[in-house]
Amino acid sequence: MVKEGVNELDVARQFSETSAKVSEAIEQKKKPGKKGEQADPEDLKKELEMWQHKCSVEELCDKLGTHPDNGLTSEDAKKRLDSDGPNVLSPPKVTPWWLKLLLQFTDFFSMLLSAAAILCFIGYGLDNSTQDNLYLGCVLTGVVIVTALFSFWQEFKSEKTMEAFKNFLPPQALVHRDGKQLQIPAKDLVVGDVVDVKLGDKIPADLRIIKNAKLKVDNSSLTGEPEPQARAVDCTDENPLETRNLAFFGTLAVDGTATGVVVLTGDRTVFGRIAGLAAAAGNELTTLQIEIHHFVIAISIYALSLGLIFFIVGIIKGTEWIANIVFTLSIIVANVPEGLLATVTVSLTLTAKRMAKKQVLVKKLECVETLGSTTTICSDKTGTLTQNRMTVVHVMVGDEIYTSKTATTEQTFDVNDALFKEAFYVMANCAKAEFDAGDMEKNPDKPIIERVVNGDASEAGILKFAEQIEPVMAVRARNPQVGGIPFNSTNKFMVTIHKDEANPGMLKQCFKGAPERVMERCTKIATREGVVDLTPELQARVNEHLATLMDNGERVLGLAVTSYEPPAEAEAEKFFDQDAPGFPMQGMTFVGLTALLDPPRESVPGAVARCQSAGVQVVMVTGDHPATAKAIAKSIGIISDPTVQDLAKMRGVEVDQIDRSEVKAVVVPGWELKDFEEEDWNRVLAHEQIVFARTSPQQKLIIVENCQRLGKIVAVTGDGVNDSPALKKANIGVAMGIAGSDVSKEAADMILLDDNFSSIVSGIEEGRLIFDNLKKSIAYTLSSNIPELTPFLVFIITGVPSALSTILILCIDLGTDMIPAISFAYEKAEADIMERPPRDASKDRLVNRVLVCFSYLQLGMYQAVAGFFTYMVIWNDYMIHPSSTLGLDAGGEFAQPATKNRRWFFTEHERLRKQSFERSFFTNSDEYAKYFESAQPGFIQQTAERFDDLEPTVATDASLPNGASSNAQFNNMMKAVGVEIGRTFCLEFACQPDGATDFVWNDYDACFSNPATSGTFYYTGVNSGIENPNVVTGQGSDEGCTFTWTWDQQKQTLLRAQTGYFDTVIIVRTCIAFICKTRLLAVTLKSIWANKIHLIGVCSMILMIVGLTYIPGLNTAFGAAPIIGLHWLPGIPWAVIILIFGETRKWLMRLGVKNPNFKLGVWLRNYAYW
Repeated sequence: MVKEGVNELDVARQFSETSAKVSEAIEQKKKPGKKGEQADPEDLKKELEMWQHKCSVEELCDKLGTHPDNGLTSEDAKKRLDSDGPNVLSPPKVTPWWLKLLLQFTDFFSMLLSAAAILCFIGYGLDNSTQDNLYLGCVLTGVVIVTALFSFWQEFKSEKTMEAFKNFLPPQALVHRDGKQLQIPAKDLVVGDVVDVKLGDKIPADLRIIKNAKLKVDNSSLTGEPEPQARAVDCTDENPLETRNLAFFGTLAVDGTATGVVVLTGDRTVFGRIAGLAAAAGNELTTLQIEIHHFVIAISIYALSLGLIFFIVGIIKGTEWIANIVFTLSIIVANVPEGLLATVTVSLTLTAKRMAKKQVLVKKLECVETLGSTTTICSDKTGTLTQNRMTVVHVMVGDEIYTSKTATTEQTFDVNDALFKEAFYVMANCAKAEFDAGDMEKNPDKPIIERVVNGDASEAGILKFAEQIEPVMAVRARNPQVGGIPFNSTNKFMVTIHKDEANPGMLKQCFKGAPERVMERCTKIATREGVVDLTPELQARVNEHLATLMDNGERVLGLAVTSYEPPAEAEAEKFFDQDAPGFPMQGMTFVGLTALLDPPRESVPGAVARCQSAGVQVVMVTGDHPATAKAIAKSIGIISDPTVQDLAKMRGVEVDQIDRSEVKAVVVPGWELKDFEEEDWNRVLAHEQIVFARTSPQQKLIIVENCQRLGKIVAVTGDGVNDSPALKKANIGVAMGIAGSDVSKEAADMILLDDNFSSIVSGIEEGRLIFDNLKKSIAYTLSSNIPELTPFLVFIITGVPSALSTILILCIDLGTDMIPAISFAYEKAEADIMERPPRDASKDRLVNRVLVCFSYLQLGMYQAVAGFFTYMVIWNDYMIHPSSTLGLDAGGEFAQPATKNRRWFFTEHERLRKQSFERSFFTNSDEYAKYFESAQPGFIQQTAERFDDLEPTVATDASLPNGASSNAQFNNMMKAVGVEIGRTFCLEFACQPDGATDFVWNDYDACFSNPATSGTFYYTGVNSGIENPNVVTGQGSDEGCTFTWTWDQQKQTLLRAQTGYFDTVIIVRTCIAFICKTRLLAVTLKSIWANKIHLIGVCSMILMIVGLTYIPGLNTAFGAAPIIGLHWLPGIPWAVIILIFGETRKWLMRLGVKNPNFKLGVWLRNYAYW
């Protein structure tokens, strides 16, 4: 809002340097005394104490060593400048961009992921046979770096936007030194300097007025008073902020001229103290930061505890210590939701962008959620709840009070009413205010209410009111002014004399001013019955109306007229003399009252009502008068019940006789707060409807602190310098972008670029929505932890090969889950989101016990079971019975990636393609140890154990059987296996017993009953793939067969089983993604289509698993393998069942909400609603 009566350019420069420098000082403690001294935060909270306004001008100059006319000497000024420092606010330590970037990595979640990445690199260093840990460490590091850069860029852009609000224009000051008038930089001013100020100047330091010529200053950003305040030479109040003989650094002179002595400079000014308060307030952790911290600690304790338990289990089982450490690290890392950091960051950014479209600049991403958690909004009045422009709100004519059209009222007067026309005549003509010609020429279509006016705030309000009824300049042109007396603070009235258009040849005198000054000069009054004598009874009625308007905190002006014939030309000069007027000053006709108020913004009443329906308390905290504050609070709905004073007045009793328990509303002036103890604060803040008036910046800060002490999540809105400490201390500070000072914008976390208070309601809804959506996203994301972790646990406990590789875990966390998890940020608000009370930050956590149980024990365990079902189906289909998988990888031999650990594997079956019932590895232990110790009869000594040394290379000797191997160690191994297992092979084989001329095929007895004489054994089927036709189906001693597994067969079978587990988990997760869309409401087709990003995310999951399964090269890179179509089917019924379960659960909860007698639903709502 542009102030009235000042050149637009001057207004645009208001607070330009001062505010910017204060805002820069917000992050640093200020120096209250000499250079080097630090301000005590508790001292800054104390009320401002000054002596300079209480003494006489002579005494002041004597104490400060200056002269009221000549000022200081140049030599003295230089000494003081060297001693006290320049008249600027101390700049803060600037945080370089690279340090701000590094600070992004200190976020709790980032540190957790960084720790997990370090553990992965340690694991890889201990065991580099597989690169899974290396890949995982690199990916986690990448996630941390990318999200940190993303967050830094978002905040960096906000800071760049903030720079647009700064305007560095170094002011000059006109001072008296050495008896001369000089213009010097304001920063060179010192205590004792005598300074001249005029209309349009910024006050360059805290001044004591010693000479005054109608100076008025705009203190609105400092005290909240919307009207310019007149200055005087003499002390008018003990309180420095209330007295009229002080002008404060950073405020604007809007009328008149004055001379003052500098009494405080730089950090010691009122502005400096406010900046010091803001610095001492510090930054509060956002509710989201607290929630993330809580979650990180919980997940860290859980992961470390689980890792420690299984490390101990490994020690008990005798696992090799390096393998045990690597496995423990894997357990810890598996519990870290790698994708959640990116999800939270992107969700916050999306919400911030949505709010930007609603003209809300979010400076700090985490603050978006805080607004949704807010329980109390402490709002400034002037410029925030109100328009910061005086407006005619009531007109009293004919013994009735009429309202004008504002945000909260409709027009009730008739513009054609004769009595109103008479009052309108005075309002239109008895004024000197005019619309700024330059602004009108530049913006001819600008709405009347927004036009720039040259004149004080009250006259500007009357001018705009009158202009909406009839063009004022045209009225004045038809009724030209011929004389009058301008307004001054002594008379408190103004007189204008006009040629009367309605009565040619007559003069019409208009009288406007303080009601008591107007009434004492009137003898008649205009009524519905005509002009009658102003009797005591009629005067009492006017006074009743006057009291009503003044009780509302409105500024009231009286209106009167009189008519007479013009004087003779010879007597005209004497007649119109302003100092000794010849025109009548008594016997006028009273025509009415006009009342002005800084009215509420149009959107505010609705916004306050919506906040209250959402359970958010709106508290007014203003520097304005209690009566004014109370009137505005009533008009916008902050106060809807009577205060204790109202009840006492209504009942005709003393205030002490009112039962305080029935009082819901309270108006507390600042002078009462000075003596408040903790008990008093508790009593006041227990009221539902609260207004704090005539508060200082220190008191605003203390109000916020006491609200926070009582556990409230506090949002503070404001636009003035005096709001900055409270804005900084609040859980979230919200500043006005247009009317707000640079200081308030710098201290705030969010900025309403259009100054629309109703945007806060949108912010609360967005904040609640993001909390809901983050809950949904986290519930969905955490539900993958159990199916990711269970394969490791099952492996360590039972020795079953891990059903999921580290790379496939990454594919879930950073691949298939990423888009669906982020897509929850696009979910629309549920219908009751603004009807719920604010969440209890101490109980309703982002991640609570119910959510953990739901994600881990219900969804997570279910997915793990479904995945293992498919996993075992695939093992079974590849001839390994599920029972044979127990302990299969206990020795670290099955399908091992490290060459040194690869071994041949054998299973026993009733016949080929039937499930196995026994298994074994060929290792230098147990029954095979003797073959390695020495050459057994009929054998050579076995020296090779590793698979790579025992490959069945096809012999080129034509005399050997087709498919025979030339690797003697392989042939020796197979003969030993046949002897020790005691069962024929499933594929063809041959041997040449002693004395035989031909090879004997597929005869177990001939080849194995007497190994000493059976000759060399050739397992030809391993190369030819031809089956043994002599296998007898069964499990008896002469039945069944032994199947030989190469390392590649082991690997492919394990990859297919792992791929089946992975695919099934993702299929089930597609349905879980729909379950998590709502916490209570049913998932409908409409809700599915409402969030197309979520639908795309679910479809992307299917596309990803199909691609990872079947695209050559891609599946190899990610440790997957093609599976047959049949192996997709086991996961589908599991997915359908979990969807039915989830929707049934929500349906039962909804029944419990509708019907309290439905115990199961009520129980689920209380204990299963996450």
